[in-house]
Amino acid sequence: MNKIAVFGKPGGGKSTLSRKLSAKTGIQYYPLDLIEYKKNGERVSPDEYATKHQDLIATDSWIIDGLGTLESFWQRIDAADTLIYIDLPYGVHYWWVTKRLLKSLFVKPVGWPDGSSVWKGTLAGWKYLRLSPRFWTPELFEKIQSRSKGKEVYRITSVKEINKFISMYII
Repeated sequence: MNKIAVFGKPGGGKSTLSRKLSAKTGIQYYPLDLIEYKKNGERVSPDEYATKHQDLIATDSWIIDGLGTLESFWQRIDAADTLIYIDLPYGVHYWWVTKRLLKSLFVKPVGWPDGSSVWKGTLAGWKYLRLSPRFWTPELFEKIQSRSKGKEVYRITSVKEINKFISMYII
């Protein structure tokens, strides 16, 4: 377990799991949001993102969470030796996106890009969740599995499973 891709719908706990996994393994964690956005919350250029992403996946070890561009997603899937797909029920994802917003009234979310609006991020999260059934399909998971021969693949489908994964592999 040296190159770990963590992915799934917004608000599924990808960043929390990735931070805990990084702390346990010592593998550097790279949230895609910090590669994709400037400190003021603006997106970097597509070329800058592609270069940063390519340089990152060429290194010996990493934990990367998020989706990014479709091209970079497949590059990560192919480069990773461990894939963690967080696929919780939609209600959990919506609640956790909303909970992050509510908590942000008191404290900035851990790992949230400086200068980025939690409100705008929440709206984007809700929007992407609404569109997610068209992307995060059983066929997509089959395609991921077909490209994952010789890799460890985890599909986490409940809060109970995410807690079990954390306790078994992280704590």
